Amino acid sequence: MALYYWPWELVSAAQTTKENPKPTPVLKSLWPLRASLCLAALAVVLRPTNVLIWATIVFFTLTRISLQGSSPLTISTVFALIREAILCGSLILVISIASDRLYFGFWTFPAYNFLNFNLSKSLAVFYGRNPWHYYILQGLPLICTTSLPFAIMALYKSSAFASSTSQSNTLKTLAYTVFTTIGALSLISHKEVRFIYPLLPALSILSAPVAASFFTFQPDATTNNPRPRPQIRNKHYLLAALGVNAFLAGYLSFFHQTAPLNVLTYLRHEYERIHPDSVQLAQTSRFSVGPGKDEELFALFLMPCHSTPWRSHLVYPGLRAYALTCEPPLHTEPNTRERENYRDEADRFYDNPIPFLTSELFGPEKPLAVPRYIVGFDGIEPWLQDFVKTPEAQALSLTQVRPVWKGFNGLFNEDWRRSGKMIVWDTGIYDNAPPAKES
Repeated sequence: MALYYWPWELVSAAQTTKENPKPTPVLKSLWPLRASLCLAALAVVLRPTNVLIWATIVFFTLTRISLQGSSPLTISTVFALIREAILCGSLILVISIASDRLYFGFWTFPAYNFLNFNLSKSLAVFYGRNPWHYYILQGLPLICTTSLPFAIMALYKSSAFASSTSQSNTLKTLAYTVFTTIGALSLISHKEVRFIYPLLPALSILSAPVAASFFTFQPDATTNNPRPRPQIRNKHYLLAALGVNAFLAGYLSFFHQTAPLNVLTYLRHEYERIHPDSVQLAQTSRFSVGPGKDEELFALFLMPCHSTPWRSHLVYPGLRAYALTCEPPLHTEPNTRERENYRDEADRFYDNPIPFLTSELFGPEKPLAVPRYIVGFDGIEPWLQDFVKTPEAQALSLTQVRPVWKGFNGLFNEDWRRSGKMIVWDTGIYDNAPPAKES
């Protein structure tokens, strides 16, 4: 949206006339510029790294490095740009700070926390390191899919497919935003594909003329048809590209890793079946009251962090659940032995499952209540069967676990801890248990 409203005539060549050699004013209305700046400021507030995109656009708008034609900017236009950027940026910043104050109950600035967490404390690497070429060899192919060849061609020679100087300068500017953003983010050790998703609109715009020239051609004009419509060519490649996209969309939407959603639906329906009074109370209450300490622990998730959407689906306040945490080591300093040896709760479970369950999760110091259900991937079932045979589990009256739900989770997974089906086991501690699920 911000790119749509941005006045791209600012990067076009200046238009002059014989009567007036001065550049014709390009900002006929400030409202599109204001809309673009407000949306751009909002994007930066939500993810500070988006400043790379807009800093690049502004830089090439002002300097015109490698752009064609003379600049249409005048002193008054530059002054208007600076004034509107300050006003729109300040407006969005004030709204953001006020919203955070109302939500959190105290003054905070998330952008500072973001930079402090990722740069000063260098805690982002706790969630993984990637090679410098990750975005080039993996990120771009994942977000572009079948349009990748066209995106590469457009980035290599963006102006070759432009029909005018204005379009050429616009495409060059968008190409520079891709280079700048990927180059800067590649310097950071922790990388994720979602970090470059804001580049997708620019990549789509860059790819469009290349794809259009490959899949269509303009027939020669005739007397009977002076303005012929473009005709399709390379139909086999077009059908193949559409087929690949349709297959990927269908598989990823309906088959790949569907269990994390389905298991929460199952648990929510089970809670509605077993505790109908709590459900009715939650529906009629105007306030969201958390579960009491005496209420049962409905579900225990023994799986890697963020494996499910969690509370977005487990909406009832009385539904107590516990999941293994992966909190970063905020108390440690970068490049210390303590930081290097730190293991979060999920890591400790997979490192040594039985001692973790007997000594830590259900240990003598602040033991976790025995849950009604245990949720995990089928790789942990042997561990659970060994755990229920321990004296610690039997002291909790936990003598068996019985699968009551199984969910298909796709044909493959890059994380071995998430491989296989997702399973819900009943611990047999509580009444109203559902029937066992056969393999």
